[in-house]
Amino acid sequence: MVSSKLKELFTTKLSLAIFILYILLFVNQGLLVTASQNTDNSYDYNIVTTVLFTEILKLILSTCIYLKSHTVKSYGNEILKNKKLLLLYFVPALLYCVYNNLSFTNLSSFDPTTYYLLLQFRVVVTGILFQIIFGKHLTKAQWVSLIVLTVGCMLKQLKFNPDTETKESSKSTSLVLDIHTLFLLVQILCSCLAGVYNEYLLKEQGADVDIYMQNVFMYLDSIICNVFFLPFVGNFSNAFAFDSIKKIIHPKVLVVILNNACIGIVTSFFLKTLNSILKTFASALELILTAILSWIFFGIPIYLNTFLSICTVFFAIYLYSRNPVSNIPSTSQQDIRKKPLLAEEV
Repeated sequence: MVSSKLKELFTTKLSLAIFILYILLFVNQGLLVTASQNTDNSYDYNIVTTVLFTEILKLILSTCIYLKSHTVKSYGNEILKNKKLLLLYFVPALLYCVYNNLSFTNLSSFDPTTYYLLLQFRVVVTGILFQIIFGKHLTKAQWVSLIVLTVGCMLKQLKFNPDTETKESSKSTSLVLDIHTLFLLVQILCSCLAGVYNEYLLKEQGADVDIYMQNVFMYLDSIICNVFFLPFVGNFSNAFAFDSIKKIIHPKVLVVILNNACIGIVTSFFLKTLNSILKTFASALELILTAILSWIFFGIPIYLNTFLSICTVFFAIYLYSRNPVSNIPSTSQQDIRKKPLLAEEV
């Protein structure tokens, strides 16, 4: 019974591998960004410049992998042939641009475990958007699992020992109506819209386009969005000044950039072979790893509310696994079997 349910969730061994890798990379990103902060939770490096260089690296990696099995001529022809799809990718590119920049800001305001728990509020929003964009109605059981997951996130905000928790944590662990909460809500909304719409482009609009070429479209648009984003968050010229570039090439920042670039590529395969609903549950699974590793590396304690929250999240995942969403691409089953072979090059 368990085996058959797992096969419904993961149709191939590759899809399971992508699921696990996605979780590990995201957990690693939260820890790496936290480790790159100063003692006052600020950053020595320019956040927007870091995000921009990450997108450039993603574009380089996707282009190199595409050119391993295609010619430069076909690379150019694909861009010209799919100009409409290139323009459509500006929507998720802009949303991811805002999301990526806000992730640095929010990780300086919340500890990693709290940050990932609060991000789980996106699950219900994702479910609603999934129904609207794909025209698929979730079952009652699927909605129950999503609601239980949301409740699990809310449990994190219950203070069983407020005095102790306030003394132990230097970062915010409560959801109050301030600017940090607003930033987090904006990040959640961007995550939901970008994830579901990106899945739509991969499986519907661009179903017949090579996944690496779709990545190229995404990262080309992301670079443009980040360049336009720079003047709103800081001095444009300072972002490319020698001192800014010098700080970017520091080992701790380079690791953040490389890990984030890998996340971008793996996410595209996740949405292609799985779906955005399962993506929210993958994000929830990051919680226990983040909580344990944050305790080990940063001494961030695991309180009773965190423990109960994690248990509830796992119960929600169990409920969902009994009745998962199926949303395969609009291509034939034969095409689907061929596509994942490309992913093994990552």
